[in-house]
Amino acid sequence: MVALATRCGDAMQAENLLQILDAGARGFSRLRPARIPDVVTYSRNLFIPLTNACRNACAYCGFRSDNPYLMKEGEVLRLLRAGARLRCREALFTFGERPEEHPEIERTLSKLGYADILEYLYHLCEKALGLGLLPHTNPGVVGYQELRTLREVNASMGLMLESISERLCQRGMPHEHSPGKRPGERLRMIELAGRLKIPFTTGLLIGIGENTREIAESLLAIKKLSDRYGHIQEIIIQNFRPKRGTPMESFPEPSLFKMLKVVRAASELFEGQGVQVPPNLNRRTYALFLLQGANDLGGISPITRDYINPEDAWPEEAEIHRLVVELGIELRQRLPIYPEYIRRGWYSERVGEVIQQCATRDGYARE
Repeated sequence: MVALATRCGDAMQAENLLQILDAGARGFSRLRPARIPDVVTYSRNLFIPLTNACRNACAYCGFRSDNPYLMKEGEVLRLLRAGARLRCREALFTFGERPEEHPEIERTLSKLGYADILEYLYHLCEKALGLGLLPHTNPGVVGYQELRTLREVNASMGLMLESISERLCQRGMPHEHSPGKRPGERLRMIELAGRLKIPFTTGLLIGIGENTREIAESLLAIKKLSDRYGHIQEIIIQNFRPKRGTPMESFPEPSLFKMLKVVRAASELFEGQGVQVPPNLNRRTYALFLLQGANDLGGISPITRDYINPEDAWPEEAEIHRLVVELGIELRQRLPIYPEYIRRGWYSERVGEVIQQCATRDGYARE
């Protein structure tokens, strides 16, 4: 049984996960019917890649660069204003972990008058709020005080666990040169977000060499923190996509069947929470994941591309609408903070002002 299954209830959950994840076609077909969602959600957003400098060097990443850029404030403001005109509700800020460790980025930030990327980010989040957009930041591994500060100007935050496997950090493995991908570090940050009552997104990256047991352990680690703090609003099940020019450019993608099983296991374990599969990475198959319990399609941008996966374009909102309606499911636009956390009041006063402007009575995005 998986390492985290120390109590009877945990053991039963672990056994159920392994039954799903290890199933062959016949075993999978004999599972009880999946809970098809009544509502599927998505977020109309802006993807803002502040910098591609990163202290990690993951073997599958095509985003990080040794000759990085830093977006200037004017560039960001142009995007924010364009997004506001198109009634985007989310400003997704993404960047490499601790980018100021790169000398060029440190010098540029200093010239702009900022001590580090988080100080610059805070300023830009304030600008986003002023234009009626709700920030969601993926800052990499940061500490308690940094999270506490960013909470003031973010509706939600996120950090992918990716995998709980220490094996993937060993020599020759995808996270060998990525100190920020150590599972203990990432779990500690996810826990800190729970202590601070930050609505949080995390998830797994499937297909980078993990085994079935490690997938189960990763899901249970997230579940343990979710049960303790109640802050995990969304679990992303993301499939690995090989990037040209990276050490893993010839590594095979996970099979559709493997992805279906992981989505099914996550939807069973996290009933009532958001389970997301990125539709741009699964253009022809994402409907199948909805039939296995996935209920969120993540951010869809009318302006920006997915800079982490630039070769995979977002589907059009009209396309998503046609597909979801054909399945007999209601499609709704959400905010980066899920309705449950709006009801709980898990946001700062400044963020709350914008939520009041753009949320419906039941906590979804006002069209």
